[in-house]
Amino acid sequence: MTANSLAELLAPAATDMVAVNTLIEQRLHSSVATIDQLSGYIIHSGGKRLRPVMAVLAARACGYAGDQHWLLAAIVEFIHTATLLHDDVVDESDLRRGRQTANSRFGNGLSVLVGDFLYSRSFELMVELGSPAVMDVLATATNQISEGEVLQYLNRRNVEATPDQCLAIARSKTATLFEAATRCGALLAGQDAAVQQALGDYGLHFGLAYQLADDLLDYRGDVARIGKNLGDDLAEGSPTLPLAYALRNASPRQAATLRTALAADSAPDFAAVLGVIESTGAIAYTARLAQTYAERAEAALSGLPDSPALAALQGLARFAVSRDF
Repeated sequence: MTANSLAELLAPAATDMVAVNTLIEQRLHSSVATIDQLSGYIIHSGGKRLRPVMAVLAARACGYAGDQHWLLAAIVEFIHTATLLHDDVVDESDLRRGRQTANSRFGNGLSVLVGDFLYSRSFELMVELGSPAVMDVLATATNQISEGEVLQYLNRRNVEATPDQCLAIARSKTATLFEAATRCGALLAGQDAAVQQALGDYGLHFGLAYQLADDLLDYRGDVARIGKNLGDDLAEGSPTLPLAYALRNASPRQAATLRTALAADSAPDFAAVLGVIESTGAIAYTARLAQTYAERAEAALSGLPDSPALAALQGLARFAVSRDF
């Protein structure tokens, strides 16, 4: 799916997202000019804004007619951006969305500190939103994301990492914020526990499908489209699902190739690793599992009434696994 077709898919949220982006601009402001500069740099770096747009669409799909979902969407985006700033420092990344990462441009220290600023600003906005239930969901999600980051760090260069461990990291690190965004949309709309659960399940399954598709793009994506280098996860020593699956289905010689690449501090032989990943069926397995989660996401919405927002959420579930960026 192209960027243009994604924009068409998200058309039901376009007016809302203009308001959300205006709010983000306003609430990014700090009396410290460097904070404005660095946070603005990453906020405007060309991200898809999927997490905030899903909060907006979930609220609209549940019949919400107010404007507090704009604030919710801004909170979600600030939390996400803070994680990106911290991620790039930990991973020593130099490219994100086709641009220099904030840490490579401004330095690690400032990137961490501005990430902290965005976390604290998001919690200020949660208080302003004035919903203890929403605050509880978002605070819990933020904690789980941090746990996922720690788990991923602890498993760096871990040649014994299992597919289940990789999925657990993906759930905490990626799917949790999607789940929180869509659940909170239902909460704002005053929906009952069953609908809140349905929207939460949608976000969770979408997030897993999205992360698995991202893992695949690390091996077979177009650098110009995905905005980062192929094999970045491997070079950083992060065992994702395709690699973990391949390790358990490879011949001893193939497994040795993967172990050497994952454990190496220097740049791995990406072509050799890709050959093993493909020959063991890891690409096909991961793609099938991503499709399963996408189908579960769409199925979770089956009880909601038809609406343009619902159709957009359904289309996003399909986008999660058909995208090339």
